[in-house]
Amino acid sequence: MVISAEPLIYGLIFVAVLVLVEGIYLTVFGKSISLNSRVNRRLDLLEKGAGREEVLEQLRKEMHQHMNSKGIPLYSILALKAQKANIAFTPGQLVMIMVALSGIAYFGLTVGTEAGTPVRIAVAVLMGVGGVFVWVNNKAKKRMALLEEQLPDAVELMVRSLRVGHPFSSAIQIVSNEVADPLGSEMGVIADESAYGRDVGESLKALAERMDMQDLRFLAVAVTIQQTSGGNLAEILEGLAKVVRSRFKLFRRVKAITAEAKWSGTFLSVFPLLALVMINVIQPDYYDEVKETAAFIPACLVVAGFLVANVFVMKTLVNIKV
Repeated sequence: MVISAEPLIYGLIFVAVLVLVEGIYLTVFGKSISLNSRVNRRLDLLEKGAGREEVLEQLRKEMHQHMNSKGIPLYSILALKAQKANIAFTPGQLVMIMVALSGIAYFGLTVGTEAGTPVRIAVAVLMGVGGVFVWVNNKAKKRMALLEEQLPDAVELMVRSLRVGHPFSSAIQIVSNEVADPLGSEMGVIADESAYGRDVGESLKALAERMDMQDLRFLAVAVTIQQTSGGNLAEILEGLAKVVRSRFKLFRRVKAITAEAKWSGTFLSVFPLLALVMINVIQPDYYDEVKETAAFIPACLVVAGFLVANVFVMKTLVNIKV
């Protein structure tokens, strides 16, 4: 029995594509672009000598460029995720990276496998586009999770600033200086926009809509109502911080409760495909006796339909709305 190493080579090439994307990103924009950096990117750009207006323009461009370029081929599938991840690459650069990575994947497949040219081209394109999509999707998930975790602490910092006598615009500025990314740079942009005359409530609402985050909408509504009707903003925000923190704890609890079901669903969805691959690797002629029969193709289509339906059913069962 001869076990082929080609599936392992495919997996290694895909992992290399993901590592290359991250490496290029950190090389071009520096360590401060990473969400693990203690100094947020806005402060890092200011410390390097860039002017406040220049930094504001650059960050605003990065925040809005993705949804403005949904018409670019291949890019439309990434636009929403790239906006939430706040990818600093321009849409054109992302498409160029897809093409470059597809070329690198094709070279790796040519050297490491014996697949035909059409198969190598199709798999290379799938790896180039899919690798960038997976990378952007992971960035978006990580960034949104950090935003949700940072928001209660940021609101409480605003409350303390207001209670010692700072105006709300100064409280926003303090948050932008003390909080790490992603919320630090976002609040820094709002503080700079406020300094140039934009309404803070409007800026917060724009941020909430861009991130599609309910807790940020609560913050924007609270600030807007206080600006129009008056009241103790520190008290309002203190109550909001408690609500946001309680919601965050509830999300975590639901996530913990449904973790086993999610992993079970993932296993049940992936295992048949892994079993099919392993059967073909260990015994390539396993299906030779039946694949020429008339029922083989319809049976494959039925199985594929059940697998797709299984993914949607499992996802629906564990998708608990809070």
